[in-house]
Amino acid sequence: MIIVYCCYGGAHSSPIAAAIHLGKLNEDEIPSDTEIWNIHYYDKVDSRDRGRTLPVGHDKYGNEIYVCGRGSEKRGIEQAIRSGIHLAGGHIDDIVFVDTLPAVNHLMRIGGFLSRQLKWISWGRPLVIKGTQKAYPNLVTIVRELKAQLDEGVASTDIITAKKKKEN
Repeated sequence: MIIVYCCYGGAHSSPIAAAIHLGKLNEDEIPSDTEIWNIHYYDKVDSRDRGRTLPVGHDKYGNEIYVCGRGSEKRGIEQAIRSGIHLAGGHIDDIVFVDTLPAVNHLMRIGGFLSRQLKWISWGRPLVIKGTQKAYPNLVTIVRELKAQLDEGVASTDIITAKKKKEN
């Protein structure tokens, strides 16, 4: 199966969720600034990467794990990816999109905008990392919900979306 963690830009919540999924971050404790900064793709993906599925690794069941920024073209990007898989001879039933946006908070949005859009990294990065730490329990919940569905064999090809919790 192909699992694609998606968010707006692909630079913050989706790489963290993918890292949680792969066991690169401990689910039971908030990661440090350094641990977050060392996550592959974290605060390194920009708008020219939007719509690209970026490989992160394989989980213990052999599922391929990716991250993807969708921008405001949520359905369009997903349909294009599904079409590409189909055209390449793959099965679209083998892909699951996981929406990490419900975990994103104001600090992540502001910090991400400053860091990725305006390139004010020294201002944006501390904010987005603090926001990521606050959002971390919600990202863990999203990953755990997906894994439970995978264990039960009921993961849908539709977007898996956790309910938005109280703003972190």
